[in-house]
Amino acid sequence: MPDFCYGSVMRSGAIPFKFDLVDLLTRARRQVSGRIGDVTLNLPFVSIAVSPKDRERTIAREIVVRLKDRRVLSAWECCDDCINRALASLQDVRQTLVDKQVELSDAQDGALYLLIDAMLIGIRQFLTFEEFLTRSDVARPHPRLREFHRPPDTRQAYFDGLEVLRGHLSRCLGQIATVAGMETPKDGLIANYQGP
Repeated sequence: MPDFCYGSVMRSGAIPFKFDLVDLLTRARRQVSGRIGDVTLNLPFVSIAVSPKDRERTIAREIVVRLKDRRVLSAWECCDDCINRALASLQDVRQTLVDKQVELSDAQDGALYLLIDAMLIGIRQFLTFEEFLTRSDVARPHPRLREFHRPPDTRQAYFDGLEVLRGHLSRCLGQIATVAGMETPKDGLIANYQGP
């Protein structure tokens, strides 16, 4: 398999799964109720004012630097190999986020911990969706290449699901940059994923 894919794949715009963030948003409202802060974070359906501690700002900057160039956040998939690389990259992102939550284990009521949790919830829900795709379609050997590949409808579901996840992670990463006090480009840290 080549190291680089040059194919172009159209995204269908389908939303193959939806994030369930109700518990997280309820917790966010409860944690920050009545607080006055110097930074406003915008989560779905709620804006919260927070005052990040210096340690949170430092860890937030590290998260942004480590994650903004990860393959799963900045690449478009065009084939099974690209999907596999995106999934491996997603596991690296997950590990980084869990490590940072461990560092913040004594500050679980802070905004940064909440944002990391939002990213991890999205990743877990995507991985559950991915497990469903893996179980529902058995990979078939390609007639010429003699390697396994995903059926076209399953591949498209991966493309669309990764786009949904990429948008969620990008928006969360933008809010983490806000906690860090970092300037963000108008089109977002990850190009083309700024917005609602």
